[in-house]
Amino acid sequence: MAEPVRPRRVLVRGGRVVEPSGPRRADVLVEDGTIVAVEATIAAPPGATVLDASGCVVGPGLVDLHTHLREPGREDAETVETGARAAALGGYTAVVAMPNTEPATDSAGAVRALQVLGARACVEVAIAGAITVGRAGERLAPFAEMAGLGVRLFTDDGRGVQHAGLMRRALEYARPLGIVLAEHCEDEELAAGGSMHEGAWSSRLGIPGQPAIAEEAMVERDIGLVRLTGAPLHLLHLSCARSVALVRAARAEGLPVTAEATPHHMSLTDAELAGYDPVFKVNPPLRPGADLAAVRAGVLDGTIDAVATDHAPHPPESKEEPFDLAPPGMTGLETAFAVAYGALCCDASTGVPPWLAGSDPAQRRASIAELFAAMSGAPARIAGLDVASGQGGALRPGARAHLCVVDLDARWTVDPAASASRSRNTPFAGRELVGRVRHTVCAGEPVVVDGKAVR
Repeated sequence: MAEPVRPRRVLVRGGRVVEPSGPRRADVLVEDGTIVAVEATIAAPPGATVLDASGCVVGPGLVDLHTHLREPGREDAETVETGARAAALGGYTAVVAMPNTEPATDSAGAVRALQVLGARACVEVAIAGAITVGRAGERLAPFAEMAGLGVRLFTDDGRGVQHAGLMRRALEYARPLGIVLAEHCEDEELAAGGSMHEGAWSSRLGIPGQPAIAEEAMVERDIGLVRLTGAPLHLLHLSCARSVALVRAARAEGLPVTAEATPHHMSLTDAELAGYDPVFKVNPPLRPGADLAAVRAGVLDGTIDAVATDHAPHPPESKEEPFDLAPPGMTGLETAFAVAYGALCCDASTGVPPWLAGSDPAQRRASIAELFAAMSGAPARIAGLDVASGQGGALRPGARAHLCVVDLDARWTVDPAASASRSRNTPFAGRELVGRVRHTVCAGEPVVVDGKAVR
């Protein structure tokens, strides 16, 4: 007689579970992919895998709205497998794969092919479809066919939809399908030739600049189109103070607009380009300090819903090109939590959370619950993954077991050679960060244990 199949059990022991009122000491027991208990003390069931979370917070698995996995077409830079492993090491249990692959993800066939690859990954890989065929900005991609396969987010990321009339039709088409369009806000005529932010540093360095208005103009245009059509819109990687102000006004008006910002647009200024190092070249470009402060304020007051990585890997030979020829983009999956934690939660002078150090109440910082909301709950909701697969939810009995364990006190130095990504173009190489992922559990399966990928 066959032995009965024993349920897969995982016990996360000794951590502080993230809740809106603050972290509370609790163990978390997972059985067959579902959380079955969150209690002060839980005895380890026979055969359970026990993950030590002492000294750490336990929160919902992170969800990235904006990941470039490069496969198909640029497997020299990244694959679904390597990108997913990097995501898991960063505490992510789900990523949304951008469609600017070669060929673009602009058809049901392309979606199916990526779904096969994603099914083998160690974290959930959701797929974003292109708004236009080939991301060429000329005719709409078949939204309904891709939506029928579960695609919820559509974007031509890497390019904005330049033709306002076409974007209007896209929004009108999207609304009855219940999908969300996501816009890379860049007016190409205004941005043409710019390799960094247009301002004092571009003048000093002699590098052609990209003015902030290139982003702001499309943000304003598309908010107007949302007002006209009533369709929801998500704005990718906002970087300018006025963009944030425009979104704040749109939200006050009740328009269905959401937005994201990256950790690097909250922590690095255009002064980083003083050494002409292409690793700091990114699109949208790094901005002056006033823009960074506005972006951080936008996250803190909820104008910007989500923190997203815009993980954009490039092989070393690409980033070794002369500055004007090197492609824009930075890796970010493995460093995103620590960088965002430092930018939003930590006291700038001491590098420790304000609830431990005490800080000026006028300089409000995010709580750890707010950080997890911006890196897990909100992106899961925007991508539809909260309903589809239980991503981003509170850690409670009956919830799907997507979680990560983070040591908020851990100090570590970023070593590109140790990255799981195939690419090494991180702007934080050699820098000390605070806060590191110890364990990641996706759908009840430990995929990172003690900081090491196990799948």
